[in-house]
Amino acid sequence: MILVMLGTQNNSFHRLLEEIDRLIKCGIIHEKVIVQAGYTKYSSPYMEIFSLMPQEKLEKYQKEADLIITHGGVGSIISSLRLGKKVIAVPRLHEYGEHVNNHQKQIVESFDKKGYIIGISDVSELENALEKVAEFEPKKYEAGNKKMLSIIENFIDNIK
Repeated sequence: MILVMLGTQNNSFHRLLEEIDRLIKCGIIHEKVIVQAGYTKYSSPYMEIFSLMPQEKLEKYQKEADLIITHGGVGSIISSLRLGKKVIAVPRLHEYGEHVNNHQKQIVESFDKKGYIIGISDVSELENALEKVAEFEPKKYEAGNKKMLSIIENFIDNIK
């Protein structure tokens, strides 16, 4: 099962769900897809879509998922890594009205460079990322990783 997590931003992230829909229709994605869509209003006969769900239910899906595709939110990425999951992260982008700025781009790049996730910069790269995921061995995320926390803290300080 693939879990798609779009977080709780009150901006839409249709681009990612449209691409996942396309990949299901083309036969690239065969697994069941469950979506935590937040405020993204989207319907598809190919995905089970929830707006918001209780934390316990989301954690249950995270534990059951073989793969997690998520926006570039730190909370979604770290909670998935703590469970030892393979993660593909796609940043919400300001130019599409998906976020107030492009900070998720830097977050995704940082986690990708460290080998924790497969980070892509645009939804058009998702198909290629899905091809890589079978062989991808993510670096084990350790809670309290001082270096990663430092990166995140520096990033947050720079956007204030």
